[in-house]
Amino acid sequence: MSHMKAIVVEETGGVDKLLYKDVPIPIPKDDQVLVKNHFIGINYIDTYHRTGLYPLPLPFILGRESAGEVTQVGPGVTNFKVGDRVVCVGGDTYAEYTLNKAEQIQKITANVSYEDAAAIAIQALTAWTMVRDAYPVQRGDIVLIHAAAGGVGLLLCQMCRYLGATVIGTVSSPGKAALARENGADHVINYTHEDVVARVNEITNDLGCHAVLDGVGKDTFEISLQCARRLGTVISFGNASGVVPPISISRLTQKNLKLMRPTLFNYLVTAEERAKWWGEVFDLLANGHIRAHIYRVYDLKDAAKAHIDIESRKTTGKLLLRP
Repeated sequence: MSHMKAIVVEETGGVDKLLYKDVPIPIPKDDQVLVKNHFIGINYIDTYHRTGLYPLPLPFILGRESAGEVTQVGPGVTNFKVGDRVVCVGGDTYAEYTLNKAEQIQKITANVSYEDAAAIAIQALTAWTMVRDAYPVQRGDIVLIHAAAGGVGLLLCQMCRYLGATVIGTVSSPGKAALARENGADHVINYTHEDVVARVNEITNDLGCHAVLDGVGKDTFEISLQCARRLGTVISFGNASGVVPPISISRLTQKNLKLMRPTLFNYLVTAEERAKWWGEVFDLLANGHIRAHIYRVYDLKDAAKAHIDIESRKTTGKLLLRP
C-alpha cells in the first residue's frame, strides 16, 4: 500500500476546509520514524491551524498528537525499532500514518493503552508543566481553573488535587459542574448565571487565588486578573474564546501580579526535558493520580464533526480520532 487516508487543509477556513483524501505514505529519512496511528488526539489548537489563526504553510495534514506502532525507521535511528508502541507529539497526525522525527516520539509504558496515550499526551504535558513550572502549585494554594470540565481543565483539577491545592473551577452547565467536582474541584462556579469574581471573593474571603490558570483567553482574561490575589500569578495558555488583546504591563502593578504565556514545546527541547516530563506524566497515569476522560472517539473521516463539537463548547474531556 503506497497511499493512506488523511485530513488535508489546502486553504484555511471553516470545517468544510478539512479534506478527507488519499495522500502518499511518507518514507522515513535520517532520524525519522514512521508510525501507524491507532488513535489521534484532537486539540483546540487544531482549530487555530484550520482557520489560520496560527498559520502553517499550505497544504498541510492537520494534527499534533497520536499513538500507534512503529512500522519503519530511517537511517540513524537507534532508539526505536519496528513494533515499538509510541506516542507522537509533532505534526501531520490526522492520518493513517505519521512521519516523525525520533525526538518527537516517546515509548509508551506497558500499562498505558494507545487510547489513553493519545488522550493525555499534549494535554497532560501542558497541564503538568503548568503546575510544576509555570506556577509550582503548593499544598494549601487556592487555584482557579477556567473551563474546568475541558480536556486540560479536568487534568488540571486532578493534578491540583493531587498536589494538595484547593481548586475552584468555572463551567457552563450543571453536568460540567458535576464532572469537575468528580475530578477534584472543591468549588464550582457556573459562569452562565454566577458572577465569577464575586464568588471567588466569597470563597477566598476577598483574598483571591494564588494562581489562575486560563485557557479561555479573551472572554476571561480580565476576570482572571481580578481573581488573582496580591502577589498572585495568572497563567494564560489558550485562546478558546479569542486572542487576549494587548494590555499595558502596568496593569500588573496593582497587585504585583506575575503573568506568563507558556507553550508546551519550549519544555520539550532537550532529550533530558522530554524524559523528565514524559516520565512524570506516565507515572501519574500509572499510579492513578490522573486519568483520561474521553468524550468521544470519531472516525478519521468525521474530523469535521469533531471540530464542530469541540468549538461548540458542549464537549467535556478529550476527543479522539480513529483511522
